Amino acid sequence: MRDWWQDLTDLVLPAECGGCGRPRAVLCARCRGALSGAGPCRVRPVPEPAGLPPVHAAARYADEVRATLLAHKERGALALSRPLGEALAGAVRAGLRAARTPCAGDRGPSGGLRPVLLVPVPSARRAVRARGHDPARRIACAAAGELRRSGVPVRVLSALRQRRDVADQSGLDSRQRLANLAGALTVTRGCERLLSASRVVLVDDLMTTGASLAEAARAVRGRTWAPAPEPGAGSSISGPAFVYRGETGERRGEQRNGPVQQRAGRRSGRPSGTAGADGAEGITDVMCAAVVAASPDAFEISRN
Repeated sequence: MRDWWQDLTDLVLPAECGGCGRPRAVLCARCRGALSGAGPCRVRPVPEPAGLPPVHAAARYADEVRATLLAHKERGALALSRPLGEALAGAVRAGLRAARTPCAGDRGPSGGLRPVLLVPVPSARRAVRARGHDPARRIACAAAGELRRSGVPVRVLSALRQRRDVADQSGLDSRQRLANLAGALTVTRGCERLLSASRVVLVDDLMTTGASLAEAARAVRGRTWAPAPEPGAGSSISGPAFVYRGETGERRGEQRNGPVQQRAGRRSGRPSGTAGADGAEGITDVMCAAVVAASPDAFEISRN
C-alpha cells in the first residue's frame, strides 16, 4: 500500500508526464490531446460478444494513452485519475446522447429523467491489494465529478463483484476470455433498487475483447443476488455496496441495507432482484458502456 506522503508528493510535485515522461507535468498538453482531443466514438470489438451494450471510448489504446493508463493502474500515478476521469466523462456523455430516447423506461415516477449510475467493472481483490488502489473505480469517481460539474445527475455505485476466481486474462483470446468470465460476476447485496431507479452506465478503463463488459451487463440484467464472499476472496467488493459522490471518495458513501429487499422478494414469491408489477426492483436494460480507451481495431468497425 502506498504511503500517504507519496500520494501527496505525486499530486503537488509530479515527477513526470504519465504519457511521455516529460518532467514536471502530470500529463503534458500533447498527451492530453491524445487522450481526449479526438473526441469519444462508438467502438466494437471483433468478434463482438453477445450481450455487449453500446460502448463509447475516448481514445485508442496505443502509445501515450497506453502509457498513461499503465502509469495510473500499475505504477500508482494517482494524479492521472483527473485527466483519465475527464476522458471517461466524455465517453459517458457520448453514450448517453446516443442512447437517449423519449421512452418511459428512462423516466422516474415524477416524469423526469432517472439519475445516471456509473457502475465500474470490479477488480479482483488480489489485484487491488497488489496495486494499492482500484483504478477503474477511482477513474469512475473522477468522471462523476466532471459530469456533475456540467449538470449531469450522476453517482458511482460499486454494484458488481466477482462470485468466483478467474484466471489472468493476459494471453487469452476473445473466446477464452468469454469462457473465463462466464457467470463470474453478480450484483452486490442491496443494489437492486438503486439499479432499477437509475440509468445504468457500465464503465472501465480499457476494453479489448469486450468480455468483461459483456459479463458485467449480463450480471446487471440478470439482477442475481448472491451472499457476500468470505474475507480475502473474490473481488474488491466484499460487502454491501457504497454510493460514491466525490471525485476521490473511494472510501466515502452511503451504505445500503440489502436484507430488506431479499426478504421482500421471498415474501412475494419472487427471487430478489426480479421485477414485480410495479417494476420497483426491475431494470429495463444497461443503457450503455463507456471506457477511457479501446483497442485500435475496435475503432475500425462502424456498423449502423
